[in-house]
Amino acid sequence: MKLKPLVIAGPTASGKTAAALAIAERIPSEIISVDSALVYRGMDIGTAKPTATELASVPHHLINIRDPLQAYSAAEFVRDAHVLIEDIQARGKLPLLVGGTMLYIKALMDGIDDMPAADAALRAAIEAQAQKLGWPALHAQLMQVDPITAQRLSPNDSQRIQRALEVFQASGQALSSFHAAQKNTGRDDLTLISLEPHDRAWLHQRIAQRFELMMQQGLLNEVAQLRARGDLHVNLPSMRCVGYRQSWEALEGVFPMQELSERGIAATRQLAKRQITWLRSMPQRQIVPCDAPEALTQVMALAQTHLSSGHIA
Repeated sequence: MKLKPLVIAGPTASGKTAAALAIAERIPSEIISVDSALVYRGMDIGTAKPTATELASVPHHLINIRDPLQAYSAAEFVRDAHVLIEDIQARGKLPLLVGGTMLYIKALMDGIDDMPAADAALRAAIEAQAQKLGWPALHAQLMQVDPITAQRLSPNDSQRIQRALEVFQASGQALSSFHAAQKNTGRDDLTLISLEPHDRAWLHQRIAQRFELMMQQGLLNEVAQLRARGDLHVNLPSMRCVGYRQSWEALEGVFPMQELSERGIAATRQLAKRQITWLRSMPQRQIVPCDAPEALTQVMALAQTHLSSGHIA
């Protein structure tokens, strides 16, 4: 018998790691990280990466698998997660997927389209054009070839504008056409537990406390070391991670250093808001109020229910 996968999702600072470790203490499990920042080596403080002790307490996967110079796509995550789930099930353990990159979760649950892979040459050409004309001009270009995608993007959303133009130039098809295509690689065997706060102020306080702790732990030094490599730049997916982009810009003098905490906390709050919006689009989720005193107890109860009904032939 195999155990169906269990997903623990939620906005940043909602307690996902603690919930997953509590489950793993009672149920033989292996954790698959669902976090687009934890894949990067050398990015530990700003990603709130699990500690060495936590990593040693239960097998973890998809952490420290990429250099910050490399990209890691949702399609790659889906491919890797499918393989890992099968491997963990074969070992008789619970595949426990934990994280807040909602695109990864949605892609795993609903399937993902066979979009063109990243093309370094195309990407470099688009970046060069953006440096000359600015991202709003490229957003206007995107509006001409893929208005559906362009309308949902900010004119300064460089990462998504770049990817949409790259897909169009590589395939001749709009990114939105891939999203609209029939998908057949999704999983229907996932149970999704979502940690969501009743009181958004509770989450905001935790976000502020965690960012200040990251600063005390040496986030700026971590980013300075990454900058010192010489081969990274602020527009890489790795350096766009919340906290890293703001720290990089502070070190570059884009804004006064004394504004770093305020800007980093604000960006993290915006991330949490987007994550909650993603979660609300997933009606199958089972919600646990993460700001309730009994949150861990509720998570464990749902995990036990999942376990009791979660065997597949």
